[in-house]
Amino acid sequence: MTNAETNMRATAIALLLGAVGLGAAALDPVEIKEWPVPWPNTRPRDPYPDAQGRIWFVGQTGDYLAVLDPRSGEFKRFELDGGTGPHNLIVDAKGMVWYAGNRTGHIGRLDPATGQITKIPMPDPAARDPHTLVFGQDGEIWFTAQVTNFVGRLVPATGEVKLVPVPTPSARPYGIVTDSRGRAWVALFGTNKLALLDRELKLREIALPEGTRPRRLGVTSDDRVWYVDYARGMLGRLDPKSGKVSEWPAPGAGGARPYAMTVDDRDRIWFVETGPKPNRLVGFDPQRGEFFSVTDIPSGAGTVRHMVFHRPSRTTWFGTDANTIGRAVLPK
Repeated sequence: MTNAETNMRATAIALLLGAVGLGAAALDPVEIKEWPVPWPNTRPRDPYPDAQGRIWFVGQTGDYLAVLDPRSGEFKRFELDGGTGPHNLIVDAKGMVWYAGNRTGHIGRLDPATGQITKIPMPDPAARDPHTLVFGQDGEIWFTAQVTNFVGRLVPATGEVKLVPVPTPSARPYGIVTDSRGRAWVALFGTNKLALLDRELKLREIALPEGTRPRRLGVTSDDRVWYVDYARGMLGRLDPKSGKVSEWPAPGAGGARPYAMTVDDRDRIWFVETGPKPNRLVGFDPQRGEFFSVTDIPSGAGTVRHMVFHRPSRTTWFGTDANTIGRAVLPK
């Protein structure tokens, strides 16, 4: 992109932001770097930093787990069985890598030191599509199963899995986060609802505005739950204490298609608008009630589906359908 094109794009964004009541400061970009993944067209996604600062991710269409060393730029690949369709992974304090075997109905654990993989099948074969994993308060793993309409919890020490069906048919449980009380919040992407599961696995559905389609979630330090509305182009917040829902139109408005999101150590909200081409990383400050940052993703991204904030380095990591792993350095 030439300087003239860049300036024209910045002007267009400024006009758009002004239309939704945002100042010119909202244009402040962040530094983004991307690493091309050496295995083409494998949809690298859902990166997760380990204790060594390495970045683990899945190759959803390539049936692998992989790790990137950002310092050297080197990649290492661990093969999975054909047809596994890994969808997401997380890394525990011992360095074990847990992944969702989305097409084969299991959650797997990789020991990077040995390459050994242990598979934990779902206790009910109907829950055939583990989707997104997240750690809970006591090291347990909460997860969603989108198509089969379950939320589950795995105890890593025992391998015990408990499943909870979502009452609303075709609710499509998708993004999942936990709060300071150890409860799990779930985006029910097929509905205008969130689900809340307590420690006893009792599930309650909470309605959002009509037409909302929440896809990913974040929780701030006050235990307020934030969501991106993929259908209406909104950033939303639920206050669990009062039940109040507040919403802000995304900079890209109805065409924003906000998807991946995370929360940083200052309780600022970051999400990716996947409607615009290139995709855009957007920052929102709840204290000011303002969007303050919009940054084009250099590769164009195609779609960014999930992000994670790494507190030690103050960076956010994401994978793209342009076959890259990306890092955004967040402002202090």
